[in-house]
Amino acid sequence: MESSIITEVFLPGALAIIMLGMGLSLALGDFKRLFKHPKAILTGLLNQLVLLPVIGFSIMYFFELPPVYAVGVILIAACPGGATSNLLTFMAKGDAALSISLTAFSSLITIFTIPFIVNLAMKIYFGAGQYVALPVFQTILQIMIITVVPVSIGMFIKSRSPKTALKFEKAVKIASGILITVVIFGAIIKQKDEIIPAFQQVGLPILILNLVTIFVGFYSAKLFGLNFRQSSTVSIESGIQNGTLAIAIAAGATLLDNPQMAIPPAVYSILMFISGALVVYWYGKKNGKRVN
Repeated sequence: MESSIITEVFLPGALAIIMLGMGLSLALGDFKRLFKHPKAILTGLLNQLVLLPVIGFSIMYFFELPPVYAVGVILIAACPGGATSNLLTFMAKGDAALSISLTAFSSLITIFTIPFIVNLAMKIYFGAGQYVALPVFQTILQIMIITVVPVSIGMFIKSRSPKTALKFEKAVKIASGILITVVIFGAIIKQKDEIIPAFQQVGLPILILNLVTIFVGFYSAKLFGLNFRQSSTVSIESGIQNGTLAIAIAAGATLLDNPQMAIPPAVYSILMFISGALVVYWYGKKNGKRVN
């Protein structure tokens, strides 16, 4: 019963509040940047939607993980950037507007890509006839309810009353930070008997995934001619994933309903805060010396 309440009520509710906070910081003008600065946005989306899943599958080629953990790794690679990436970008003196736009666009698009990528992973790692496919339409609908709907509500509030949005945004950001922590450690505590051996199994591939995506994000952006602030932003957006969404999909009673599959996203969420602190220091130091 307690487990059902956590996965069916608290987890989606926590994610909805986090996404509401993102909506309170967004305006329609943020989406217009896609047309004003398409190169930066498209480079970030290329990393988020294509390179991350490819990197995830490539890393899994070199590690023989249990199928449930392998799919969990691919799940976190398939998820969009989260609200945490916006905060870290701000702290690193990156392009906050680009970060928010990328998070918003990737959150919208991955609603449709996550079911297909995860089903492909389950087919590869579990084998035909040994897995229950993630229902595509139901998954798209549920992710929309816990992501797009609260973001839209937040944007509506901001459009009607910017002062109210600003006041609530600060409170929601604090609540979001607390909820992210509760969700991550809740997932770990729920699987406390398995977390240490699981960490030994998935820790290294998860760390490699995190560091490689940060590295590839930065240098792919430089390759496409973006300046340092934009490149550091794409790097953070590529390496800081929405672990809360991944945990919700893995442990959700009406989706995968597999708490074990939530372990890799939970481990990723812990490690990305460590790597995130390092890149914030490094990028912040570099961005502070630049005017672009």
